Amino acid sequence: MTQTNEHKCNRFRLSVVLLLVVTSALLLIWRSVDLHVLRKDFLQHQGDARYLRVLPVVAHRGMIMDRNGEPLAISTPVDSVWVQPEDFIAAHEQWPRIAKLLGMKLSKLEQLVLPRKQREFVYIKRHIAPQLAAQVMALGIPGVSLQREYHRYYPAGEVAAHVLGFTNVDDEGQEGLELAWNDWLQGVPGSQRVLKDRMGRVVKHIELIRKAHPGKDLTLSLDRRLQYLTYRELKRMVIKQKARSGSAVILDSRTGEVLAMVNQPSYNPNNRGQLRGANYRNRAVTDVFEPGSTAKPFTVAAALESGKYRPQTLIDTTPGVFRVGRYRIRDIRNYGRISVSTVIQKSSNVGASKMALAIDPDRLWRAYARVGFGETTGSGFPGEVGGVFTRSRHWRDIERATLAYGYGVSVTPLQLARAYMVLANDGRRMPVRFLPPSAEEEPLRGEQVMPEKVARAVRLMMESVVHKGGTATRAAIPGYRVAGKTGTMKKATAGGYSDDRYISVFAGMAPASDPRLVMVVMINEPRGDVYYGGEVAAPVFAQVMSGALRLLNVSPDDISAQRVTLAGLPAAMTGAQGGHL
Repeated sequence: MTQTNEHKCNRFRLSVVLLLVVTSALLLIWRSVDLHVLRKDFLQHQGDARYLRVLPVVAHRGMIMDRNGEPLAISTPVDSVWVQPEDFIAAHEQWPRIAKLLGMKLSKLEQLVLPRKQREFVYIKRHIAPQLAAQVMALGIPGVSLQREYHRYYPAGEVAAHVLGFTNVDDEGQEGLELAWNDWLQGVPGSQRVLKDRMGRVVKHIELIRKAHPGKDLTLSLDRRLQYLTYRELKRMVIKQKARSGSAVILDSRTGEVLAMVNQPSYNPNNRGQLRGANYRNRAVTDVFEPGSTAKPFTVAAALESGKYRPQTLIDTTPGVFRVGRYRIRDIRNYGRISVSTVIQKSSNVGASKMALAIDPDRLWRAYARVGFGETTGSGFPGEVGGVFTRSRHWRDIERATLAYGYGVSVTPLQLARAYMVLANDGRRMPVRFLPPSAEEEPLRGEQVMPEKVARAVRLMMESVVHKGGTATRAAIPGYRVAGKTGTMKKATAGGYSDDRYISVFAGMAPASDPRLVMVVMINEPRGDVYYGGEVAAPVFAQVMSGALRLLNVSPDDISAQRVTLAGLPAAMTGAQGGHL
């Protein structure tokens, strides 16, 4: 009986164990079916949510180059460090290690992450070198990841800063041509699906969802060599004269291309930590000033076009003072009876005013308006202004008289350069452009806005300005004929004009026999020993233009062998004498 009971007990135990094994096996089979068949999609989604990520594929920004293919702005690969707050906060004890490596204060790191702990993505450091990024990942801190980005680098630094502008940390144009051509330069990012481990590191690239398209390159009309040369000479003079600011522009008179454009003070776009908003603006296109005597050639052009004057027409400027109503217009001395040509050479305010008052106001207005005063140049540069130039019907006599020598109108350096380009182009006005013409583009002839013979006559008169007896002998360039005009203006202040604040300007072209380059130099508030345009701005013109003509292989027209006389004027301009004033 005992053996039978023991045998039954063993069988019962075996049955229980077998039942348990079978039940367990069935449960495992059911669980396997449940996981692999019934709940596959749900579980796959949960797994993907933890380890499968869609990451952007960054597209680099297009390169900006000068006309010779030299790089002016390029994008270099960098990495940005970001974290998943939940995992990163769990490893709080390791924060001092990453903070030290990234050069951050621990308190700063906490301020970035802790308030954003509900998010899935938080940047802690943007744009670090790939070598440093590798060291960060080597720390093995949970929740830390990298994202490949691009950083904009400007090889020319502050030399071309105002023209190029800069981008923000997201590589979007903020100033200058970077802003104007942002859509062209900016690439279209792509996306890819990747598998990450628990440390946030990419372990496998699953698929490319959308291909990235890099931005398009942009070739400018700027010549990097001329840009450096112009910047160096302008900065040297601004420092020497302790001036508040300065601008210089060089245009190719045949095409209207901007070959150089610089300003002082400048800034280094590669050093974002020292960017100052006051230095961002491109003063050559945003800051206006009264052009002063540099406007006299257009007054003379209007007088010649009226038929009342010829280059040899005599004007009585005695005694060096001219009363218009209750106002007095003065020359620096009494020039007596002088010709129209001498009005340009000596920069006589009295002579220019008498010519302006002797011709129809609408003719004078058209002479200024046709060369572009009062309107933007159409260059497309962000923030460009058009200056101020009122209609002739609003002018009083004193306003006509002062307009003759550049007061009552305001221009930018670029506007003034475009106006002088009309004289250089025998009366044709060309559009200003920052891009060179394409190979398929038809050569531009420009719009004839001034009679050819008038433009040539004025240009020839302007050559006397740089000769002995002229106001800009320091603008002369050995081997080349130069035509130009000085301007020294008192600055407008509340209630009138300052007696000790000036703007010094020289505008000119070379070689004068067939102008290739037009240049304007403006020095704002020189505080040195001199302040006249012929002493402050003209030397910058001479130094830059001399180098530019040689860099561009422009043949000399030998000013020493070709004396400037009125014999070269068109017959129509050297005929009968005009009336006298």
